[in-house]
Amino acid sequence: MIIQSLAFYLFATIAVASAVMVISARNPVHSVLFLILTFFNAGGLFVLLGAEFLAMILVVVYVGAVGVLFLFVVMMLDINFAELREGFLQYLPIGGLIGLILLIELLVVVGGWVISPVAAKKGAAPMPSPELLPNTHALGELIYTHYVYLFQAAGIILLIAMIGAIVLTFRRRDGVRRQRISDQLKRRPEDTIEVRQIKPGEGV
Repeated sequence: MIIQSLAFYLFATIAVASAVMVISARNPVHSVLFLILTFFNAGGLFVLLGAEFLAMILVVVYVGAVGVLFLFVVMMLDINFAELREGFLQYLPIGGLIGLILLIELLVVVGGWVISPVAAKKGAAPMPSPELLPNTHALGELIYTHYVYLFQAAGIILLIAMIGAIVLTFRRRDGVRRQRISDQLKRRPEDTIEVRQIKPGEGV
């Protein structure tokens, strides 16, 4: 029990510290690397909770795909971050208002749990015991039966985000040769192939 508590405090401390560094780091590449560290520690917390499937998904999907995608977009986009930071004070009231709304929502949720602890148990779907059904099987059955439409909507959102990242990084630059399929299909053999008659004993 002591080892589990120490592991929880270790993972939680590193996760919170790296999450703070995500929003406070000046270099956007460093922010993405801290975000990956946050994912790893959150995966460790899921393992302590017995949700090994969620931990694996967090590491494989978010670290291996989403985190790398963020890093790719940040490194490919030519963004002047110094110019973006100049208008920080202009958007500070709107950001503070949104943060206040999120804080009130969190307080309402936490207050609801404190006032009526039974409400959270009634709202959740009943989960079978691990002896009867494994964690991965139970989670898959819950997602693909009760929440299949929400699951598909989340997949569509991720697909749109991936297409948006590709569109943002797809720019035409001078001096970069690109493949034009229409020109390749219209190409004739006589335009690209040259037949030369070589006499015996002579080189090309």
